[in-house]
Amino acid sequence: MNKLWILIKQLYKQKVRAKSFILMTLLYIAIIAVVMFWSEIKGIFVDEEALEIALVNETSVELDPIFVSNEDINFSFPKESTESLYKQLEDEKFDAVVVVSEEEERLKADIATFVPLKLNDQSTISSYVQYAGKIYGIQQLNLTADEADKILNSEAIITNTNLNESVADGKSEDQKQSGIWASYFVGIVIYFFIMAFLSMITTDVASEKGSRALEMLLVSVKPGTHFQSKIIGITLLALTQFVIIFGFLFVMLRVTDDGAKWEIVQSILNELSYSYVFYVIAFLFLTIVLFLIIGALFGSLVSKVEEASQVMTPGIMVALVGFYVMISGVANPDTILIKVFSYIPLTSGMVMPLRIGATDIATIEPIISLALLALTVLVLYIVSLSFYKRSVLTYSSGGVIQKIKTVFKVTT
Repeated sequence: MNKLWILIKQLYKQKVRAKSFILMTLLYIAIIAVVMFWSEIKGIFVDEEALEIALVNETSVELDPIFVSNEDINFSFPKESTESLYKQLEDEKFDAVVVVSEEEERLKADIATFVPLKLNDQSTISSYVQYAGKIYGIQQLNLTADEADKILNSEAIITNTNLNESVADGKSEDQKQSGIWASYFVGIVIYFFIMAFLSMITTDVASEKGSRALEMLLVSVKPGTHFQSKIIGITLLALTQFVIIFGFLFVMLRVTDDGAKWEIVQSILNELSYSYVFYVIAFLFLTIVLFLIIGALFGSLVSKVEEASQVMTPGIMVALVGFYVMISGVANPDTILIKVFSYIPLTSGMVMPLRIGATDIATIEPIISLALLALTVLVLYIVSLSFYKRSVLTYSSGGVIQKIKTVFKVTT
């Protein structure tokens, strides 16, 4: 046990001080900072002034309360002729001239431009016009202002009642939407951590084996102890990076925009249950450990570090498949594809949290999936530990299958 912790401590210190780990962590932090301050950064490089829109009202509808200016668009209501406004449009005093008129008891808007508008700007103006059209239609019914406001702003009261006691209580739409966003985030985190640390543990074992340093180390340390030190050491390293990145993210959410972003995150978290948080943490931890075991096993198969990318390919492809299945489930988390992959241990860590958060599933289903994942981790650990003792000092060439055959041929 003493030798194990010495190896873990040495590995952890070596990796946490490595330039690659520091640079990768700083890169993640920089990406978070850019996202948090994107509006300010965008303002430095892109000088986007508010759109100047001249609106000509040829109807009986009062449009001033509808077309309200904001920081992105400035509406004005000049009394000049349309021809004069078009001339000013050519002189770039306006970005667009909107002429609102009536046709067949409907509102009609002609948007004149000299320089074509961007898609977002076109959509913004169109949304204003569509709302004005609704107001116009209501006024044709001779309703009062209060009655019109009640029609436009009335919302139905929706409740969910689940009569099947064997299924978890039905989630509301808001809860499912929050579950989708949270699961999408969790899937991305798992995917990137797998990609980073699967590569790290594989290349680390491969480099020690290729330099023959592992042969000298295994004189005083059992192969099983070395295998365990790699798994535990890299797991601690992953947790360290996790704490740094999410600690920084938490601070950014609290301090930027006077905490407005944190309030949005809180609104999502408030819709999530404690059981969901438990499952997310459990699936996250077990999935990372599962791929670290696979990575250590892959590293023991190669004879030099240059071959590491070759043996990692199957693991990377499986993680990629799980990631894209999870992405497909964001649009519809109730498909049979999502259900199947939520039980496969290599992909359940990314897919099952989506089902837990965004669908109404029986309580037993995530328990079964988590149990399968935990059992797979345990079985793979035992098998890999036995295989690692054979393969770590065996040198061979060829593909992954050929290397495995060579290990059994030499050691049996």
